[in-house]
Amino acid sequence: MAKDGTKNILLRLDPELAQRLQTVASVEGRSVSDVAREAIAALVDQRRQDRRFTRLLDENLARHEESLRRLRGDD
Repeated sequence: MAKDGTKNILLRLDPELAQRLQTVASVEGRSVSDVAREAIAALVDQRRQDRRFTRLLDENLARHEESLRRLRGDD
């Protein structure tokens, strides 16, 4: 975690998408990081409200809980 409370990540984009992202940031007078953060936050919020995604999340949690029980020998 960075000193400012943010986390650095490496994001690989195909060159065309990277150029479009740069264009959006330039037109709006913002940094590429700021535009990317906004897009990622919007996607995460959208997924949180998506019933299919929450069903998949529940299924994943149940599967991992079962795996943990087996590892502990709780079966």
